[in-house]
Amino acid sequence: MTQTMRAAVLEGPQRFSMAEVPVPAPAPGEVLIRLEGCGVCASNVEPWEGQPWSAWPGAPGGMGHEAWGRIAVLGHGVQGLVVGQRVTALTERSYAEYDVAPAAMVVPLPAALDGMPVPGEPVACAMNIFDRSDIRAGQTVAIVGIGFLGAILTRLAADAGARVIAVSRRAETLDLARRMGAAETIPMDDHWRIIEDVRRLTGGRMAHRAIECVGKQWPLDLAGELVAEGGRLVIAGYHQDGPRQVNMQMWNWKGIDIASAHERDAGVRVAGLRAAVEALATGRLDLGPLLTGTYPLDRLGEALAATRDKPGAFVKAWVAP
Repeated sequence: MTQTMRAAVLEGPQRFSMAEVPVPAPAPGEVLIRLEGCGVCASNVEPWEGQPWSAWPGAPGGMGHEAWGRIAVLGHGVQGLVVGQRVTALTERSYAEYDVAPAAMVVPLPAALDGMPVPGEPVACAMNIFDRSDIRAGQTVAIVGIGFLGAILTRLAADAGARVIAVSRRAETLDLARRMGAAETIPMDDHWRIIEDVRRLTGGRMAHRAIECVGKQWPLDLAGELVAEGGRLVIAGYHQDGPRQVNMQMWNWKGIDIASAHERDAGVRVAGLRAAVEALATGRLDLGPLLTGTYPLDRLGEALAATRDKPGAFVKAWVAP
């Protein structure tokens, strides 16, 4: 093992450099992971493009948080993990060759996942969002935005016995939604027509659950319209580019529950990570159709551009150090 590593550093809007920096040393209770890969999260796009509150340069490896690899070093006091073990983890600076993580935030990968890319963190998010959605057999679930997250939620909801109506702007992702179990698909092109389509498909009742997976104002507005009286609006999109306005009059009138479904409790997050690994290992979920672009670390900017622009059948990218 070397003393230094390559790490991506965000130097300014849409501008990365590759830096040679010291390999981090694990503190007590932490492990050092030699990374095999890191998923590229859509939440990285706005910081990469630059926001008014941005500061440059970023931390080496910064923004990368969907990592997997093999344990290289155990920090003092770590038990239950071994050097060489393949794991996925909740990390913070994994656009690099190595990263550290608290041992409590590390989940071993079973042999069934050998050789496969395993960005566990975004799958864990989907598992926790699904739990917060309280989806039951016989319900109608409208999912607004079919990317990596929306596709997984489509599969989970369909497997739970719900009727999924998928709304997405690309023909390729509407086809993906059907392959993931959606009963109905609607192009995301006209606000009022989409509402009327859902009204028609539900006999006027609308959806018991509406899940917004985009993180923008219009999809949030649309999801609020699609949820039925007494239903639940689940906000799964990551809204980070500024404040939002909501139609509180309509939300009040409908008497809906609102679930802002991004978990921050460490115990809940790692429980979701364990559930994600189990779902992947047992075949309940298959990331094969969803991981559509692999890039070397020094082409991270290209991976982020694809994440923003979503060319063709693109769903999700990951980078390999």
